[in-house]
Amino acid sequence: MAVIAAFILNAGLNFVLGIAIARMLGPADFGRFALATAGAVVLNTLLFEWLRLSATRFYSARVREAEPWIRRGLDQAYGAVALALFAAAALCAGLGIAVNPTPEGRLVMTAGTMVAAIGIGLFDYHAALARARFIGGAYLRLVVWKNALAFVLMAGTAWLFPQPVWVLIAGGLSQFLAVLPMRKVLGDGLLGHAPALPRGKARETLRLFAVYGLPLIAANAVYQIMPFLNRAAIAGTAGFAEAGYFALAADLGSRAFSTLGAALDLLLFQIAVQAEEHHGREAAETQVSRNIAIVVALLLPCAAGYWAVTPALQALIVPEEFRGPFADYTDWLIPGLLCLSIMNFALNPVFQIRRRTSPVVSAALVGLAVNGIGILLLPRLMGPQGVAVAQTLGLTAAVVVLGGKALMGVERLRLPGRDLALTAGACLAMILSVLPFRGLEPALALPACVAVGVLVYGALVWFLDIAGLRTIVRERFPKRLPAAAR
Repeated sequence: MAVIAAFILNAGLNFVLGIAIARMLGPADFGRFALATAGAVVLNTLLFEWLRLSATRFYSARVREAEPWIRRGLDQAYGAVALALFAAAALCAGLGIAVNPTPEGRLVMTAGTMVAAIGIGLFDYHAALARARFIGGAYLRLVVWKNALAFVLMAGTAWLFPQPVWVLIAGGLSQFLAVLPMRKVLGDGLLGHAPALPRGKARETLRLFAVYGLPLIAANAVYQIMPFLNRAAIAGTAGFAEAGYFALAADLGSRAFSTLGAALDLLLFQIAVQAEEHHGREAAETQVSRNIAIVVALLLPCAAGYWAVTPALQALIVPEEFRGPFADYTDWLIPGLLCLSIMNFALNPVFQIRRRTSPVVSAALVGLAVNGIGILLLPRLMGPQGVAVAQTLGLTAAVVVLGGKALMGVERLRLPGRDLALTAGACLAMILSVLPFRGLEPALALPACVAVGVLVYGALVWFLDIAGLRTIVRERFPKRLPAAAR
């Protein structure tokens, strides 16, 4: 329940915060902010993601007791990388003040991007530690602190100092400060008494982390570079205001999908790791197959529902100067964002459990190539929206390649075909049921589409037990259901 509460809180406040910052900065400055934020995410992926991945795969309550040097090594590695990046940020800031002492200067923006990356990396690392130890309450408190501080600092900064660099720094600072109240809970009192790790064992452990994490980091970097290049391409050809339109649609959509996917991954991947630890690889593969059914059963209706309510959201929530382009970009981006979430939270775990993560790199490179070809050709035919289509085509190509690698070969995964087919059918029924309400006045369309969609899809999931969700609910709340239902 704590994880579900954290998901709802994180998704809601991120959505509101994105709208508020876009309104206060305006399209052009929001485009600059979004471009720098994408750069911060890329930096975080390249420099800190291996720590998060290693924590979720190799750190646990058992490892905390039996092999405390693993946590010590992770902490020391984070500290070393963070200090080096902070020194680089200070150097960029100093040069920026000397060369171009304005908030829009490239060196100053680069320094802000580095500071934001440090904060993101610290928060993600500690969230991964809570996840690895199944401390749902600590994870919830961490998310609460992060969102509360981000709303106060980022929105306040955008209001008082409406410059992208200050909002960017406020975002990194909010994530850094969110960790401080949780250091005691997520700390490891055994670190001070941990025996020194023999040098040979240290090299072996680092090699294990590298072989496991580097392919995932490379793939994640590609998926972060892709929107960064796309925003830069729009900014270069159509201006920062158009890049801001694209960025708002992409950011709100990606936050919705990634927040839900991360909440699912928080639970499901650790269950698979636990199954391997206690029952072996075959049990873990079986759990991963079940997880795929659950992820698709929850992400696919969210994608369909988000498309259905986009016109109402645009009219009710999106700042007036973003309206029109927001809905146009969102329609083209949704399929690609769904593909990216399925890769990250359904297909990647297949290779993470097997500790053979190189296939995710080849899939990402195929996606990047398709995206690159798309941004060269499609804008000539469709204008700036061609970049959104290129991104969706690239992510679709990547999910096809990765899915093929998971389903072919000696260790091919056995997909839950019944659940996937029922999910697709239930989503189709949901879309058909909400279409008549999509054209209503926005204030009526939004609640009507949400209520009808949840009712229709929820009823089908319950009666057909799609992805075993009815069974999971009954097991989780056995005493809250009436006897007849049991």
